[in-house]
Amino acid sequence: MREWPDLAALGMLRQAAWGGRSDGSSWRLVLERSLTWITAFDGDALVGFVNVAWDGGVHAFLLDTTVHPEWQRRGIGVALVQRAAQAAREHSGVEWLHVDFEPHLTAFYAACGFTSTPAGVLNLARR
Repeated sequence: MREWPDLAALGMLRQAAWGGRSDGSSWRLVLERSLTWITAFDGDALVGFVNVAWDGGVHAFLLDTTVHPEWQRRGIGVALVQRAAQAAREHSGVEWLHVDFEPHLTAFYAACGFTSTPAGVLNLARR
């Protein structure tokens, strides 16, 4: 069994990078269903994280790519994504790694090797 990241530290990283409040407790359910996750540290400080979800078949999904704002633009995000892709590649049967992102992140994900494809999204929370 993989060693879990400190969930409180993960919550603080998420809060620093994305705003809002997070104590990290919601990560337990997410990580229980993950194919894998990749973390980055500066000493003992968690400074980066990416999650790889999986459909149980040939598709894996890159989620929650996060680098603490004080450590951004140092190649940590690209390294996290590349390691996540390698981990997914090594998992038997996974053929595709998907990622959804906002337009301002197009160059970042292109630098990580992703190509753009048409896709759709349905907001289930909006009525």
